[in-house]
Parts: sequence; C-alpha cells; structure tokens
Amino acid sequence: MAEALSVIPASVLRNLSDKLYEKRKNAALEVEGIVKQLAAAGDHDKITAVINLLTSEFTYSPQANHRKGGLIGLAAATVGLTSEAAQHLEVEMMPDPMHWYRRLEEACWFLQIVPPVLNSFSDQDSRVRYYACEALYNIAKVVRGDFIIFFNQIFDALCKLSADSDANVQSAAHLLDRLVKDIVTESDQFSIEEFIPLLRERMNVLNPYVRQFLVGWITVLDSVPDIDMLGFLPDFLDGLFNMLSDSSHEIRQQADSALSEFLQEIKNSPSVDYGRMAEILVQRAGSTDEFTRLTAITWINEFVKLGGDQLVPYYADILGAILPCISDKEEKIRVVARETNEELRSIQADPAEGFDVGAILAIAKRQLSSEWEATRIEALHWISTLLRGHRPEVLSSLNDIFDSLLKALSDPSDEVVLLVLEVHACIAEEPLHFRHLVVFLVHNFRVDNSLLEKRGALIIRRLCVLLNAERVYRELSTILEGESDLDFASIMVQALNLILLTSSELAELRDLLKHSLVNPAGKNLFVSLYASWCHSPMAIISLCLLAQTYQHASSVIQSLVEEDINVKFLVQLDKLIRLLETPIFAYLRLQFLDGLCLLYDVHSVDGVWLLNDIQGFGVGKSTCWKMGRRCKSELLEPGRYTWLLKALYGLLMLLPQQSAAFKILRTRLKTVPSYSFNSEQFRRTSSGNPYQILHHIPSGSQITEDGDSIQDGANSHNGINFASRLQQFGQMQHQHRMHAKTQSQLRNSSSTSSSRSKYASNSTIAILPITLFMHLYPGGAKTGRTSMASCIRLEWASFKIIQERPGAITTMIMLLRRTPIQG
Repeated sequence: MAEALSVIPASVLRNLSDKLYEKRKNAALEVEGIVKQLAAAGDHDKITAVINLLTSEFTYSPQANHRKGGLIGLAAATVGLTSEAAQHLEVEMMPDPMHWYRRLEEACWFLQIVPPVLNSFSDQDSRVRYYACEALYNIAKVVRGDFIIFFNQIFDALCKLSADSDANVQSAAHLLDRLVKDIVTESDQFSIEEFIPLLRERMNVLNPYVRQFLVGWITVLDSVPDIDMLGFLPDFLDGLFNMLSDSSHEIRQQADSALSEFLQEIKNSPSVDYGRMAEILVQRAGSTDEFTRLTAITWINEFVKLGGDQLVPYYADILGAILPCISDKEEKIRVVARETNEELRSIQADPAEGFDVGAILAIAKRQLSSEWEATRIEALHWISTLLRGHRPEVLSSLNDIFDSLLKALSDPSDEVVLLVLEVHACIAEEPLHFRHLVVFLVHNFRVDNSLLEKRGALIIRRLCVLLNAERVYRELSTILEGESDLDFASIMVQALNLILLTSSELAELRDLLKHSLVNPAGKNLFVSLYASWCHSPMAIISLCLLAQTYQHASSVIQSLVEEDINVKFLVQLDKLIRLLETPIFAYLRLQFLDGLCLLYDVHSVDGVWLLNDIQGFGVGKSTCWKMGRRCKSELLEPGRYTWLLKALYGLLMLLPQQSAAFKILRTRLKTVPSYSFNSEQFRRTSSGNPYQILHHIPSGSQITEDGDSIQDGANSHNGINFASRLQQFGQMQHQHRMHAKTQSQLRNSSSTSSSRSKYASNSTIAILPITLFMHLYPGGAKTGRTSMASCIRLEWASFKIIQERPGAITTMIMLLRRTPIQG
C-alpha cells in the first residue's frame, strides 16, 4: 500500500474518488501515465501495488464514487500496460517450476483486476454497473485473445446485464458483447466444451432480452468454422424450440432463423446425433403453439428421411408425435404430418435392429381413442401394416390391443369401423382367432345393444365380404344356438335374418340356400342355420321361404300358439311381407306362374289365346315361351308350389285385416288364378301328415309338394328330417315362452304397491297389434293422422303394460276413441 502511495500522488487518488466525472477521468489519465512509466521501466512490483490499491481501496469501497473511480482507474492501468499487459493478464504453464512460480507472482492481478470488475456488474448503483462495462470493454480491447480465459465469467455477467433495468447499462453491455464476440471468433483458445453447459443452463430463461442475447451467441458461434455447434445442438435445441412461442415476433424470428440454419447443416452433415434430438422434437410436436408444432413436425419429417438406422429405436415415439398432428387444425401441419407418416410406414424395419413392434402397437392402440377421426384411421392403418409385415409379433401382443379393436367397432365413423373390420379379418385368418373374433363380437353385441342396432348390419356385412359369408354365418349360428340369454338370441337372429334377406353381399349365400333341397352344400347350410334361427319364429319362416321348403314353412306357421303372436312377431311379419315384394323374392312370386304353364300344356290347343291371357297377369312373352318349354317336365308335379300358397295364406290369416301388410299380401295372392290350384290339391295338403304327400318323377325318385326329393323315409327329405326340425323349433319356442313368463313374474314381484295401484284402474288395458290401432281410429289410415311409427310406439308401451297387468281390451278401445293418434 505504501509503495503504491509513493507512486501515485495523493491529489490523483483524491480526484479519482471525486463525484464529478471529469475529475475522475483526469485522475484516470494520470494513473494511465504512471503505469506506462512503470511498465517501461519493468517495475512489475509497483504495477502490482498500484493494482492492489485500486482494487482494495476503491472498487470494494462502500462509497459509490470510490467504486466508480476504482473501475475507471483499473481500466486506465490496463490501457497503460499496452504491450506489457499480456504478461500481467495471463498465467501460463511453464515447463520450469521455478519460472512458473515467478510468473505467478508477476500475474497476481489475475485475482485482483477482473474479479472486482465482474463483481461490479451486480452493483446496486446503475452508474457503477455502467462503468464496469466500460472498464471491461477497455480491458478486453487491450488484451484481445488473452481475454478468452475469462470468457465464461464474462458471458454469465453479460447475460445478466442484457436484461438490466437501466437502458444505459444495457447499451454498454451490448457494446461489450459485440467486442467479446469479435474476440471469440478470432481466437483459437475458445473452448466450446466448457461453454455449452453454461449455455444449456440459461436456455430456458423467459426474459426476452436474455433470449435475444443467447440466440445471438448461438448464431455467432455457429458461424465460426472451427467451432462445431452442430455436435452440441441437442444440448440447447429444446431451448430454441421454446423460443418459437415467445410473445416477441423478433425473438421468434431469430429462433426460427437459427433452427433453419441448423437443419440445413444437418442435411449436409454425414454424422448427426438424431436420437437425442428426436426425443426433443417429439415433445415439441405436442406444443400448444402452432408455429412450434409446425417447426417440430418439419424437423421430424427430415429426420425420418435422413436418420436411417439411428431412428429405428425412436419410431414409436415419432409415431406418437405424428398421429395427433394428422388431425391438426392447421393445414400445413396436417400436410407435413401425413407425408411423414407415409414415409415412416414405408420403411422396412427389422426387430433385430431395434424396431419395437410392441411399442408401435401401444401407440396405435392409444390413438384409437383419439377424438379425431383422421388420427384413428391412421392408427388402424398402422396396425394393418404391422400385421402384414410382422404378423407373429403382432399376434403375440394381440391381447393388449384386442379389446380396443372391439371397442372401435362402436366408433361413430363408418370409415373407422370398416378399417377395424379389415384388421379383425386379417387377424382372423387363423381358425382360432376367427372363433375368438366372433365370440367377442357376439359378446359385445350382447352387452351393448346400441352397437347391434347402429353398427350390427355394417359389421356383419363387411365381415361376410372379408371372411366368407357362409363361414361367418355358420360360426354365428353355432354360438347363438347355445346362447343362454334368450332375449338377446332372438334379437340377434332377427338381425342376422334381415341381413341375410336384404344384403347384396350375401347374394351367393341366398342362392346356396335356395337349393337346399337339391344341393348338399345348401342342405348343410340350412341345417346349420336352423338351430339358431329357432330363436325367432319369423326368422325360421323366412329361412324356409328362402330355402323353398314351403311345406315346412306351412307346418311352422300352423305350430304357432297364442303366446307367439305378439307385437314383436307382427312387426317382423310386416317386414317379411314387404320383403316378399322386393326383387330378392322375385323367384318366389314367379313360382305361382308354374301352375299356368301346366294349364297351357294340358288344357289348351290355342297357344296364342292362352299366352295373351298370361300376359294379363304381368308376364312378358319371352318369359311365357321359356315357361312353356319347361312345362312338359313339370306335368308330373302339378301343384308343386301349393304349399307356398298355403304358407302365404297362413301368414295372411295371422295379419290384422286393416294392416298395410295384410292388404299387400292379399293383393298379391289375388293375382294367382283360382284354377291354377284345384280343390283336390288343397284337400290333400290339408289332411294327414304334411310330409307324406308325394309325387313321382321319371327318374323313379319321389318328391314332395315342395319338390323335395325323398330318400330316407317319409319324414326325411334330401337328408333333412323336417319332423325333427319342427320338434326342435317347438322346444325352443317353449323355452322362450317359459322365459317370458318368468320375466313377467319377476317384474310383478319387484313392483311396489304404488305401481300396482297405478295400473289397477287400467287393468283392462290389453296389447293390441298395429293394425288394430288403425282400425279403432276411424279414418286414421285415410287421413294420414295415424302413422306406422306412432302405432309401433303405442304398441310397445301397451306391450310393457300388459306384461304386468293383463286384462280385457275394452278400456283400450275407449281410450283410443277419446284420444286422437298423432303421427
């Protein structure tokens, strides 16, 4: 201290702590001159004493003016050192230990000059911080490259000053920052390895000034050829993406510019760490900010194209980021996501290379529950792709995704349901999986009635196309035959029967059933379906009409009892009558004309007259000639379709007379001339065992009135024992009647006294068929005030009531006459 005081006059020291800037400045100039003289003389000890004096007595002083003077004095001393400053600002490792110690003594400023200046950056007085920037600027300008040894400390200080509350301090910090950047870009001593941890710690700072400062440094360092910033990109990539959602447009633009430059470098670089960056991109692809998502998905797109084997272990994560973006509200994101998805799916990856099929399936399964249709569709495409390329691995994980695939059958989107069915069909190629699929499908229909109602037809029809209709129906029939829930079995069979009768996809199955009496394959199918179709009387009747077993259809109709003919039965019957008028049953309607052909051959010699008469029934000339050519072979089977007529008349007798279905069927039957079927034929079909009315054909075989070949006795036709089938039908219907009775008793026993009193006054309310409602309301059918839908609703309501409180019909009639039925 005394040595320094002997060198620097007291007046200079006094002016160095003056409150006026001009006096401090003049004192600093004098200190600069003194240091120059000492440096020229080589008196390093006195230089060190001067630095110690300025540090201890000024920069660490509690007085702000002293601290300002100390900073400007240190800067002046550094400038005064000029070319000699380097040896005071640098500590080198010397090979000679003694020489190293001497240099260490000469460079004692290392712990004296820079620490007080850096410490002043956090001073409470903004003017002190400003002079600290000025002092460090002058020091850096003098020493240049040797200044790099303090880079990390200075960078940390500048990072804080860039967000300083004082505008003058910020300006001074920016000047210093530009100088430091120039020094770093020129220096070959800069260590990027030591700098990156410091940068990584600050990348998540939210202050916009700090963010600008950091992006500026990243850009500058990346521009230096000798600094490999790309190799350290994973350390600060997340921070750059975080800046893309900054509220400042300038910061977003700077971050995007830096990222674009790095992406271009990645495209041109032969060695890139894709894995670590892929993890970051996956997280950022789910950002709430649109610009961040777009940038992330764009990077992922390039990574998928460039990454190769490096990205194989990350495919599942990447897929998890892509699929939600396919349904993004921003069109640009959707386009890039779809392109990336197609690119990823086209890659042929091997599990031996780290391709995790189970992880991909887990992602696809999770996305099946996405709220967006497009995402669910792509998830299903991925499952299909994996089934084609990695079937064993998928089947081994089938238990993990099967439930989700079944739930997807209830999806509101038809396209999703169709794709799910394709996946199920692909899985069900093996018999075991096929059986599981149908069992689970029936289970889902049982527990979710809406699925059967809304999606049942679509699911069954599509499966029939994908997996062979006969195979599907046989399996469903086998399962439903042993179904314990009789109500569900009945509903399910009715649905399957309606699909069978109406779907174009099942045309071949219908054709096969039409030949049940002459074709062994058709017979086997008929027998296979019959057992489960017994759950529904109308389904059995429909099956018999389709299979042309009209004699058995008539027997089934005659076996029905009072309990079987309820609202459900009449609704189903109404549907069947309307179906008989569709092209599907055109063959059945045309069979009535075979009787006319017989009349022409046997009784007429004037063919022209009879053909014209036939045309009166709506038969064209070409049809008539074709039928005429068939007639000789049918002379031996007169009244072949008498049982068809009897079956249809049986259905007519079950229909209420005022119903639309009754009128439709009666009109159709009126078109059949009475002389086509004589009284003898009806007499024979109405007496005795219906299965014993036989005819002979030239081959020596016997046929029934239905044209059934008889081989195994009176009750067996082409291997079908119809008497046994009729007994089977009766037993099943008996089970249904007993079940309905039990259910009714349970409901009655569980009802409360209040509910019993509620229905007491309406004890005479009884169930009425649809047409009876229309009949009881005069003019309803004509005026249009009574609609079929409203009648059905009323009938269902009355059906529920009558199950609990059966009674007479009188009260219902009175109620209906008082209350108009509105459509």
